Formats: sequence, structure tokens, C-alpha cells
Amino acid sequence: MIVVGFARRLLQIIPVLIAISIVTFFITRLSGDPGALLLPLDAPPAAREALREDLGLDRSLPVQYVRFLDGVIHGDFGDSFRYRQPALEVVLERAPATLQLAAVALLIALAVGIPLGIVAALRHGGLVDSAVQLLAFVGQAMPSFYTGLLALIFIAQRVDWLPSGGYEPWSLRHIILPACTLAPFMIAVIARFTRASVLDVLGQNYVRTARAKGIRESRVTLLHVLRNALIPVVTIVGLQVGYLLSGAVITETVFGWPGVGRLAVESVLQRDFPVVQVLVMTTALVFVLVNQLVDLVYVWLDPRIDLYQTRTA
Repeated sequence: MIVVGFARRLLQIIPVLIAISIVTFFITRLSGDPGALLLPLDAPPAAREALREDLGLDRSLPVQYVRFLDGVIHGDFGDSFRYRQPALEVVLERAPATLQLAAVALLIALAVGIPLGIVAALRHGGLVDSAVQLLAFVGQAMPSFYTGLLALIFIAQRVDWLPSGGYEPWSLRHIILPACTLAPFMIAVIARFTRASVLDVLGQNYVRTARAKGIRESRVTLLHVLRNALIPVVTIVGLQVGYLLSGAVITETVFGWPGVGRLAVESVLQRDFPVVQVLVMTTALVFVLVNQLVDLVYVWLDPRIDLYQTRTA
């Protein structure tokens, strides 16, 4: 029954993606004529018309959208105006770099944010708690582009510990600086939510009962407090996927990282409609799937949660 419920929720993604495709398709067309960027300024009108016909822009917008939707159903998102190859291939070539950056940044955020939140909650009202909250406020207030520029100036140039750019698959030297630039905001958010959630759970009766039975404090924290406190944290982590993808646009531009974030900036500036459409739709799909995964983690953390309404009276 859980599988049926999960499949039913996956089917609900289809109308969401259709709505996103409509909005993206028509908004991209408002940015102007790609021919103005692909052809020289002194190109004759006949050349411009020929290019528009070649790119399929000579039809009305509704006709263009129907053709686009028909292509998507058959796995064809159109050819990139700039690269002259399938737009989906262009995005998939850049996707591994962004996935690596996002994965490392998320691991750093979880490895630092959750322990900070737990320590702050256990030392509630003390100096450690105040220090963690101050760091969280600073982390949320610092824009990622500013953090990246500071990292380039002080770590990559003055100290010369790490390279200021370049990309090698899963190279720690190249990925650590962009990932540490992307992670501080998430660390701050995760630490604050973990602190608040742990404080709430610490006041529950089952925690007092566990302590009254003489169970070690470390065991109480790990088995009784942390597991129950993680549900709100999992929620905010799922929502941070959107920040990871949007923050990657700035971070990849600052560090010259060849991912989809940098590709998005270049495609918007070049009015490469097919690539922009693929980027938006795949990003939306990833975001929705991650939130479905978050729901499954809910059930794993607390089996009493019945997300798919599988129980019968």
C-alpha cells in the first residue's frame, strides 16, 4: 500500500511540471530575440528571418509550445541555440560538477550544523549556546558571493593553500573552497533548527523517564532525543536543496566551476531558450523528488507517521 501511495504522489508531479514548463516557456520568450546575439549587428533582415525559421521561432507562441511539449514527451527538449547540440545533453554534461559541489556542501553542513545545534541545546543559556547562535546569525547574514570573494582573496591568493579555480572530478583540493563557500548558510539554518528541535524534545516525558531509569546521558541523547528531533531538521534539509541549486549559480560563477549554475547564467544571457527550459524543469523535478524522499525519511524516523494513508479502519 505504501508503494501505491508513493506512486500516486509521484503522478501528482506531472501537472506541476506542465505548469512550470508553461511559465518557463513564455517567460524566456520575453527576454528578446536570440538572433540579435547570434548574428552580427549588420546582418541583413533575410538572414535574421532564415535564422528564426531554423530555430523554430517563426511560428506563433502557442504552436511553438505545443511542438516543445510534443518533443518533451518523446525525450527531445530541442537543440541548444548556442552549442548546436541537444539541450538535454548540454545540461547532463554539466550536471555531475554541480551534484558533486552540492553533495560536498550538504555533507559539510550536516556534519557541522547538527552537532552545533545539539551542543547549543544541551548547553542552553550558556556561553556555548550564545556562541553558536552568534555564528548562526553571521552565517545567515553573509551572502555566498561575498564569502566566495573573501575565500579567493585570503585563502587562494594570499595564503595560496587552495586553487582559486579549475575543476577535477572529486578532487578535494578543487572542491573544498567552493563547497565551504556554499555551506555556511545551510550550517546556520540547520544548527538553529536542530537546537530548537532538541530543546523541544528534551522537555518531553519520555526523556525524563529515560533519565530516571539511569540510562547514560549519551544514550538518551542519541536514541531518545536526536531521533525524535531530526524530523524538523530533515524538513529544512529538504527545503535547502533549493538553496543549494540557486546558491550554486553564484558560487560556480565566482569560482569558474563548470556546473549547471554557471551554465544557467550563460544561457540566460545568451537567450538559449532550450537550455534554460531544461535547467528549470530538471531543477523542479529534482526538488520535488527530494521532498518525496524526505517524506520517506519521516516514516523511517517515526513509523507512526502514515503519510500515504495506508491504514484502514
